[in-house]
Amino acid sequence: MKKSFFLVFFISFCLFNAWSQTQPYWYSLERGKFYFRTGEYGRALIAFESAKRDRNNMYTRMERDIIELLSNPAVRALGDSLERVEVYIKDRYLVHANAALQELYHRYPKRLLENSVFRALEEIGKLKDFPEAEYWIGETFRIEGELGIALEQYRKAYSQRRFLENPNFSIEILYRMVDVLKTMQNYAEMERLALEIIEQNDSLWIGGAGVITRSAMNTILESRNDGLTRFLVIYRYNNNTVERAHRILGLYYYSSGRYRQAAEHLMFSFLIQNTILIEELMRGQFDFQFTNLDDLIVQARRRSILVNYIQEVEYYKTLYYFAAAIYSDGNTKQIPARQLWTLLSNQPDAGEWANRARLQLRSPFVERIIEIP
Repeated sequence: MKKSFFLVFFISFCLFNAWSQTQPYWYSLERGKFYFRTGEYGRALIAFESAKRDRNNMYTRMERDIIELLSNPAVRALGDSLERVEVYIKDRYLVHANAALQELYHRYPKRLLENSVFRALEEIGKLKDFPEAEYWIGETFRIEGELGIALEQYRKAYSQRRFLENPNFSIEILYRMVDVLKTMQNYAEMERLALEIIEQNDSLWIGGAGVITRSAMNTILESRNDGLTRFLVIYRYNNNTVERAHRILGLYYYSSGRYRQAAEHLMFSFLIQNTILIEELMRGQFDFQFTNLDDLIVQARRRSILVNYIQEVEYYKTLYYFAAAIYSDGNTKQIPARQLWTLLSNQPDAGEWANRARLQLRSPFVERIIEIP
């Protein structure tokens, strides 16, 4: 299957090469996404490669226009002053050189060029990179089972993240690498990148303040029989960007016997998931107030959008392993663990996690550590 895929790709690439050169690079990218979504992966790969080439050609032409301008003795006499060169371009109606600079200013803050025309030339050359295309090439190889090639493409896309149209898309690239690394059982690198997502995007977690916050949260959970309710009354955190990274790390740490770390990450995942449920219910019902987890889940199950969210974030699995992690971490946390298992055991749609919670309630146990290479 893989050989035929590459053969079709190579033949089609040769046939459509000339035609694709006439298309704007962004058009080729969108065309590739369309083919990808319809399962035409060979054609998708052709389009993504064409998008890379088209963008490279575009900025190569602009780079050449500036180089030709700077080779003019009159321009060389102006020195490395971008302002003087701009005046020269304007006075002589040099359309191509002006277009190149305007495109650069659209992509890169002019102030960072420090009035250097040679710096401008350097930055135009860097714009040949096309991280979105690199990412989608990776997606195509991933879907075809070529995980090693896909991972290298994601890494390439991430290294070029400065040029992303949407800077926040770099998080999606990191998550895709985490997913592939998990499949490849490269857990050390998976852990590193998941932590990178958190360190870049979770101000409540990082630094000394984060340690203090986690300590205060744990105190609330352990303090009284209503610790879970008080926890969600006092704390709200809707940073959905990092929720999955915390969940991935929490499950990984639990499976490898690092219960304290697992409990802390799953606590954040638990907090974020429930904050989003609460806030969405408040948006749809002006008089809604959080009272307890049981009522929250009942209310959430009445709204399809929240039912989908519960499935998407593995809500019941998160509850189960959060309880398992805090139970495994120490006797002082047995009360909130049993409360979570009791809650789970009564959920009609919790399936496996309700059954496993009932087993824990009968005779609590720490699950077997999985030896991870």
